Amino acid sequence: MPIPNGLPTPGDPLGKPLPADVSINNHHPNDPDKILFKNVQILDSTGRKPYLGDVLIEGTSIKEVGKVTADLDVETTVIDGQGRKTLMSGLCDSHTHLSWNNSPTLDGLTNLPIEEHVLHTANSAKMYLDCGYTMCFGAAAAQPRLDVVTKAAIKSGMIPGPRMLANGQEISTTGGAIVPSVTRYADGVDEMRKAVRYFCSLGVDNIKLSMTGDEIHETMRSEETYFTLEETKAAVDEAHMRGKRVCAHARSNDSVKLCARAGVDVIYHASFADAEAIDMLEAIKDRVYISPAINFPYTSCTGEAIPYGLTPDMAVKKGLKREVETAAKAMREMHRRGIRVLPGGDYGFAWAPHGTYARDLAHFVNMFGHTPMESILAATALGGEIMGHPDVLGKVLPGYYADVILVDGNPLQDISLFQDTKNIHAIVINGHLHKDSTKGAFIPRGSDHLPMRVVPEGESVIPVRSKGKPKRAESPAATTNGEGAHGTNGSVEGNDSVGFFKDGAADDGGPRQGQNGERSGVSAEVVKGM
Repeated sequence: MPIPNGLPTPGDPLGKPLPADVSINNHHPNDPDKILFKNVQILDSTGRKPYLGDVLIEGTSIKEVGKVTADLDVETTVIDGQGRKTLMSGLCDSHTHLSWNNSPTLDGLTNLPIEEHVLHTANSAKMYLDCGYTMCFGAAAAQPRLDVVTKAAIKSGMIPGPRMLANGQEISTTGGAIVPSVTRYADGVDEMRKAVRYFCSLGVDNIKLSMTGDEIHETMRSEETYFTLEETKAAVDEAHMRGKRVCAHARSNDSVKLCARAGVDVIYHASFADAEAIDMLEAIKDRVYISPAINFPYTSCTGEAIPYGLTPDMAVKKGLKREVETAAKAMREMHRRGIRVLPGGDYGFAWAPHGTYARDLAHFVNMFGHTPMESILAATALGGEIMGHPDVLGKVLPGYYADVILVDGNPLQDISLFQDTKNIHAIVINGHLHKDSTKGAFIPRGSDHLPMRVVPEGESVIPVRSKGKPKRAESPAATTNGEGAHGTNGSVEGNDSVGFFKDGAADDGGPRQGQNGERSGVSAEVVKGM
């Protein structure tokens, strides 16, 4: 197929960035030299159906898969899958905000003292691992170095967490920042290059562009685009010259096309991509990834945001329901054409809290036309690809990193199994046994299950809400002894504000402009779904 619409051709300077370091030095003195998972259903993420066998881990790597022939000693830790538990790769979140802290207001993203914010970010890193996620692709941080220092702490073994690619704050143009407090402004080619250089100097792996509005915002709509092609190309070129990946908040149709033409590596949302945009993505499907991050707008429509002042009727008026429906159709078509679409749901907001990450796998089945196997492959094998290390991450094969989880049951029959951490009986990362429930370790369950509900063509992807006040999703941190690190309602402790929307007022659905017709700034009570 010819490369249409001015897209970069294979071999030009806008090639693949360099693989980033994802190594971890997390071994403890009492870690076993060998771990044997015996009598397990092996889901190796090659596309092969699960099969009964054994998996031997030696040091930091998977040594043997299927039939284990190596000599074992009494020091080997043996975990029996009883013929029914599934051993598979750890999961990947392609749109991670470790430093988002479930705040019910935007102020909560950046008004914490840095000491408290570091602790919240470290807690989120551990929570990802507790939920079976061993790979996280950073999508933006609340402070310039929060991702960078968290990755360094994980790498050194100081704190538990997944392998991660660190991001900085977002880069946007004047008038284009949905959340000014997490944004570095850049206008024109030179400023865009300077902003990229700044974040690279801090040690990031990824660069984040915020290119469009968002329907959750009071005035900046999802279909508005705030970057030029020249600005986008400058950011991408500068990042790629320095070996970094570029991801972009790009909901509008025009922004998706800009990303495709400029060589952006990961496109977030792509909600309003039309047929031409999808054609462009198909032409470059070997080098681009799509991460729809559908959970935040979805939960805005289902009633889970009511405690924070957003009702389903308000979500309809704001255009969120329309965006979810439109995005679902676009993702179905992208998946049909072989464009790589990955789970990663913008978690860390009040009604999309940390600990509920695995809802994305159900969304892929329920809304995007994936089979359970395809959803799992998107979260494992494709996870290894987006992390830049497909030869050692995302599969259960000899020579791969020993990053595996043992699931009680068959996720191909029930994709919601991942949503309850009590179903994850063991977690290994880099050969370190982070969790083994056979020894009494227990992590509180996460959110209520999002059940398998495959949506027929033509039917709304948003379920009809039952009468009565909806139950809000809770993170594991908020279920321990009735409260956790973020308080009983998932909010940041000490923050008494309870709503994103002033006085609970609904948007009237009309043009969102200031008193003089200009785009107004972001209030502290309106959240962005990045």
